[in-house]
Parts: sequence; C-alpha cells; structure tokens
Amino acid sequence: MLVTESGETEVLAIEVALARAKEQELDLIEVSPKAKPPVVKIGEFGHYLYQLQKKEKKQRSHSKQAEVKMLRFGFRTDKHDIDRLAQRAREFFGEHHLVKFSVRLRGRELANKEYAVDKLKGILLSLADASEIEQDVKRQGNQYIAILRPKH
Repeated sequence: MLVTESGETEVLAIEVALARAKEQELDLIEVSPKAKPPVVKIGEFGHYLYQLQKKEKKQRSHSKQAEVKMLRFGFRTDKHDIDRLAQRAREFFGEHHLVKFSVRLRGRELANKEYAVDKLKGILLSLADASEIEQDVKRQGNQYIAILRPKH
C-alpha cells in the first residue's frame, strides 16, 4: 500500500512502487511492515530517519525517570529532625520519586537494634497516608533501610 504526500493511498505491486520511486529519484520507505498489505511511502530515506530520531528524542524528554531519593538519620536523631525528614519525603512523593530511609548504627548502638527499627517503622507509619511500602525494613550491614513509593 503506497501512501502519497497528499495522504492518498493505493495498493500497488512492489515493482511498480519501486519504479515510481526511481522515476522521482527518491527512496521507497517501508513505514509499517507488519500491516497487511505493508505500508510504504516515497521519500528521502535520510530525512525519514532524521524525523524518527527527532520524534524519539522528544518522547524521551517528556518521560522523566523516577529517582530514588535517600534520607538518612542516626540512632539518636530527635523527633523534630525526623519530622523534618518526613516532610522532605512528602516533597519527594509530590515529584513522584521513590524515597529510601536509612538509619545507621555505630558502636554500642548496634546492641539496641530494636530501637532503631522502631524509629524507622514510626516514620513509615507517619507517611502511610502519602506512600506505600516498596521494600519493608531490612538490615544492610550496620544500617536498616526501607523504601517507600508515592501513592497514586
């Protein structure tokens, strides 16, 4: 099926379409090979590739990747600072980012792991209205992490 510049379509044999393209000193470009019959058009192949790349680049620029933002706090971090971290996490959720919370334990703090886990779970509960748990609290070396994603 040959599509002309004006948008008209006609079904032709491959040889006839190739002959028309040679006549105009242009290329026969296969636009949709999976269609029945395959769709082709006559034009300059380099220009066609350029247009495809331009279209692809525009689509990529419109689709923003979600990042994983990391918020860390220590074992002895106080309530106000944790509230500030929760507020910052809400800002990240507004931008559709994932948020990874991390609480680091050092030295004797490792003896009281439950306190750190409770502190992290407290943050997860305070953000339950704005987020869903992507990865629950888990230990990673000397720290505990949890990943949250925004609710849609």
